[in-house]
Amino acid sequence: MARAAPDGSTLFVTSIGHAVNPAMYRNVNYDPVKDFTPIGRVLTAPNVMVVPKSSPFNNVKELIEFARANPGKLNVASSGIGTSVHLSAELFKQLTGTDLTHVPYKGTGTAMPDLLGGTTQVMFPNLPSALPHVKRGDLKAFGVTTKERSGAASDIATLAEAGVPDYDMSTWYGLIGPAGMDEKIVKRLNDVLQQVLNEPAVREKLISQGADPAPGTPEEFAHFVEAETKKWASLVKEAKLEIN
Repeated sequence: MARAAPDGSTLFVTSIGHAVNPAMYRNVNYDPVKDFTPIGRVLTAPNVMVVPKSSPFNNVKELIEFARANPGKLNVASSGIGTSVHLSAELFKQLTGTDLTHVPYKGTGTAMPDLLGGTTQVMFPNLPSALPHVKRGDLKAFGVTTKERSGAASDIATLAEAGVPDYDMSTWYGLIGPAGMDEKIVKRLNDVLQQVLNEPAVREKLISQGADPAPGTPEEFAHFVEAETKKWASLVKEAKLEIN
C-alpha cells in the first residue's frame, strides 16, 4: 500500500492498528505518518469497561480503590495481546496507577464466558459485544472508553465522567492513500466521504452498530493519526508490550 502509485486508484481503510503496530512489532517497516496520505476518518467506536453482575464493585471508583490496595489481584480479560481491548486495559492501568493482571484470550467470544462467570473480574470489550449482556443485567457497565458518550448507549457514562480524568480511547477507522497524493484528489475523495458520512441512513446504521460517524478534514485526520501514534508508542514502551 505504501509503495502504490499516489494517483488515487489505491486506497485503504485502516484502523487503530495502523498507529499501534509500529511500536508493538519490531518487524513493521512503515511509518504511519510519513508513508501515507490521510484522506479522512470514517468512524470511532468505543469499548466499554464491564464487570460481571456478581462483582462487589458498583462503580469504577470502588474498583480503583480495591485495585490500588491489592496489586495484581484483579484479572482483566482481553481478546488478545495488542488488541484494542487489551490497549484499553493498559491505558486504564496507566491513568489510574493500578496493577491488573492481564489474561489474554483468543478473541472476545472465548473471553466473555469467563468474565460472565467471574473467573476474570473486568474487561474492556467493544460496545456491540458487551451491550446485550449489559441490557440483560449480566454485566455492569462502568463507562465507555471514548471522550464522548456513544450514540448507541447514551445512558452509559464515559470513563472520564465516571472517575478516570483524561481517559479517551476509541477503535477507529479511516481512509488513507500512499504518500504524495495530489491535494485536489485528496479533497475530492474527502468531499465524497463527508457526503456519505452525513447521510442520515448511514449515520443511523453506524450508530445502531455501536459506532459514531467521524467526518472531518484530511488535516484533522492527519493530526489525529500523529497524536495516536505518539500516544500508543508511549504506552507500549511504558507497559513493555513490544512483541518480537
